Amino acid sequence: MPSAGVESLIRARPKWLQRRVELFESYCLPSLRAQTERNFHWIIYFDTESPSWLRDRILAWQTLAPIQPFFRTAVSDAERVADIRAVVGQPADELLTTNIDNDDGLSIDFVERLANYRRRQERCALYFEFGLIKSEQRLYLQRDPDNAFCSVLETWDVPLTCWAAAHNELGRLIPQATIGGAPAWLQVIHDTNVSNRVQGRRVSAGAYLAQFTGLATLPEPSGPELAIDCWIDRPLRSARRLVRRTAKAAIIRLSGRQGGERVKYLVQFIRRRLRAMVQ
Repeated sequence: MPSAGVESLIRARPKWLQRRVELFESYCLPSLRAQTERNFHWIIYFDTESPSWLRDRILAWQTLAPIQPFFRTAVSDAERVADIRAVVGQPADELLTTNIDNDDGLSIDFVERLANYRRRQERCALYFEFGLIKSEQRLYLQRDPDNAFCSVLETWDVPLTCWAAAHNELGRLIPQATIGGAPAWLQVIHDTNVSNRVQGRRVSAGAYLAQFTGLATLPEPSGPELAIDCWIDRPLRSARRLVRRTAKAAIIRLSGRQGGERVKYLVQFIRRRLRAMVQ
C-alpha cells in the first residue's frame, strides 16, 4: 500500500514497484512456499491503483502460496482484524499473527517453530532472537531481540495483532518473549531499502542453505575476509549504529517520533538522489 509522508517520495521513484516484485519473488515468496508447516493464511495488502500487470502476477502467486490479497489505500486496526476474521473463517482457540516485509524471507521452519510455542499469558509478543542479513554477496548473522519479524500470540477476544505498534514497541503494550535457537529470518539489504543496514558478523552461507531459500549463489568468504570483518568492519558498524541511535533519540526528544521518522526518510531520499547524480 502507499505510505504517507516523506517515505512516499522514495516509494514513488520509477521502477520501485518492479524492483520490489523481483525481490518478493526471489526471497519472500519462495520462503513461504517452503514452510514445513502449511496451516497458515497469508494476507497481503496492495494499493488500489496497482497496475494490471501486478494484478496478473498476484493471480499467479495465489496458485503457489495461500495468499489472500486485499486492495486498500489504508487499513485501520479494526479493518485489519475484520480482514483476518474473514480469511480465517471459524477461529481456533488462539490467533497468531506475524509481520513480514515483501523484500525479506523466513527460515523454512519459521511457522512450525511459532506454532509449537506455548502461550503463558493471555497475550504476548514473540521474537526469534537470531536471523540473517544479506547484503549484496555477503551474509551476516545478527542477534536482534525486537526485530521486524514480530509475532503476537493471543486469544480471539479483542485481538491486538502484531501491528498494534511498531515492532520494537510492542513490549510497551504486552509481555514479550524471545525464542532462541537457529536463525529464523532473513533481511535483505538492497538499493531500494529505506532504513535497513548491515549488522552482525559475517558468516558462510553454507551452514544455512538447508533452512533458507535464496542463499545458494552466495560465495564462500575467505579466512582473511572473515578476519577483516571481525576486527575492522564490525566494530566500525557498531560505532556508526551508536551514533545514529544517539542522533535519532535526540531528534525524537525534540520533534516527537513522527518527526524522527520524517528526518530518517528525508535523509535516505537525499542520499540516494546525490548518489544518482554522481553516477
